Amino acid sequence: MESVIDIRGLSLSFTRDGETNEVLRGLDLAVPRGAFIAIVGSSGVGKSTLLRVLMGLAARSVGEVTIATRSGQRQPLALVFQDSRLLPWRSVADNVAFGLEGSALSKTERRAKAEAALDIVGLKHLAERWPHQLSGGQRQRVSLARALAVEPEVLLMDEPFSALDAITREGLQDELVRIWQVTGKTILFVTHDIEEATYLADRVVVLAGSPGRVVADHVISSARPRKRAVAADTGLVAGIRQHIGGETMIDGTGI
Repeated sequence: MESVIDIRGLSLSFTRDGETNEVLRGLDLAVPRGAFIAIVGSSGVGKSTLLRVLMGLAARSVGEVTIATRSGQRQPLALVFQDSRLLPWRSVADNVAFGLEGSALSKTERRAKAEAALDIVGLKHLAERWPHQLSGGQRQRVSLARALAVEPEVLLMDEPFSALDAITREGLQDELVRIWQVTGKTILFVTHDIEEATYLADRVVVLAGSPGRVVADHVISSARPRKRAVAADTGLVAGIRQHIGGETMIDGTGI
């Protein structure tokens, strides 16, 4: 299957107060087009740093990153953060259209794209509301709509549901799977929650160690729609947790 992202030998280090800190070392990862891949690992292992490298917000020290976008693709990548980062002085629709400003699109065209993205996440009826009038879950859906509005090839998601209550979080997990199936986007989803990763993704890549590196890559073959208890019943969650703690090198483990 064609890879939309191909990472080879990625390493990243930085110097602070005269000391060099290596965050990532020798990381290899191929992301097939249309895949839903979760990246898990303990805090500080470099999960969010990897997304920042892909977005061009952090410079790699060594290695190659290739992003193969389709012809005419306006925006190869879009990043959804842990917090919604909505602008409080803008309406919902104007927040979603924010990433389209500066493009060749007219105001009417930007509005149409914003409304189409809001429709995908089920919030078109809230287009004229203000961020403070939304629930936490609604704000995250607006943030996702903002990313979708620029029509990216790949959605990068950095623990987008971690600050939400359990019921809202589960609802948004199901919503994200629906959106992925409807849009066909490639999703790279960072989370520290192993249960969330195994419920959402078709592959779970485990980062561990210091510096961080890939220590396991699990293919999840459970049919969709999934039951939340299935992954735990197969022992997958326990196995991933062991990889994080033991840093065991596993390649292509199928569950």
